[in-house]
Amino acid sequence: MALAFEDTTELRGDSSLVWVPGRTFTMGSDSHYPEEAPAHLVKVDGFWISETPVTNRQFKAFVEATGHVTVAEKAPDPKDYPGAKPEMLKPGSLVFTQPKSISGSDIAQWWVFKFGATWRRPLGGLSDLRGKLDHPVVHVAYADALAYAIWAGMSLPTEAEWEMAAKGGVDESEFAWGDEFMPGGVAMANTWLGTFPTHSTKPKGHERTSPVRSLPPNALGLYDMIGNVWEWTSDFWSTHHPEPAKRSCCVPNNPRGDLTEASYDPRQPAIRIARRVLKGGSHLCAPNYCRRYRPAARHAEQEDTSTSHVGFRCVKRPIQEGAPR
Repeated sequence: MALAFEDTTELRGDSSLVWVPGRTFTMGSDSHYPEEAPAHLVKVDGFWISETPVTNRQFKAFVEATGHVTVAEKAPDPKDYPGAKPEMLKPGSLVFTQPKSISGSDIAQWWVFKFGATWRRPLGGLSDLRGKLDHPVVHVAYADALAYAIWAGMSLPTEAEWEMAAKGGVDESEFAWGDEFMPGGVAMANTWLGTFPTHSTKPKGHERTSPVRSLPPNALGLYDMIGNVWEWTSDFWSTHHPEPAKRSCCVPNNPRGDLTEASYDPRQPAIRIARRVLKGGSHLCAPNYCRRYRPAARHAEQEDTSTSHVGFRCVKRPIQEGAPR
């Protein structure tokens, strides 16, 4: 159930926050992708977290109040992208475009950088937000999510905070709702139905994001912790979790991700842009391609990157002094 915030600090945007009690829980998984391992105990203090991802309606209020211009609305700096073609250094964002067929696994077959694609125009071109004000905002880079959080009097969650909230108090379950992906054939999250990326069995017009609160919440009352959109966390990316503590007295308390330097993509040594951890999976996750619709799943994203399937939510900690942003 959503709780009224007890601090006197002014909150803007969405003040529908849910209290997540502090506890020790098992973070990560040894059963899926290598970056999720090893499973290990961590202790996280209690905090409040947004009941839903930030919506277009909420982000619109932020932009109108501050004049914020998102990363996708600005031309990239050539110095940050050595070797990039000048004609590609224009404002825009990555948009999923369903192909009729594919050859191999090159994601460029379904991810297209569209000039003019922004949170206001999620598909680029003349697309708009009509009928989508209560969908999660997308095409937001890390800086945009952070700017909203600061304006709202909150922060972005750490990976550990996010994962603990998603589990809803149950460590043993694979998913945020239990051990079965679709119990009784009922969808519990907005994920891809069909064969990704060429065939969707969803009704026409419902293949992408869905309004928040469209599907059941987890045990804490949090919506869309799994599916719909990936969500930014404040932690820098690491290729795996740290080894578990050998003694109970050494369980990490409120752990943070790796260092900035370690987060750089080794496949692009000339590009020195930090990567952050995304959590939760999205409407594009599918059993045949990306089984990251689980609390333990994680994904790397460059801070400057925005896409049509990444959003965020905010947290508020009882003691803000020294709290990570």
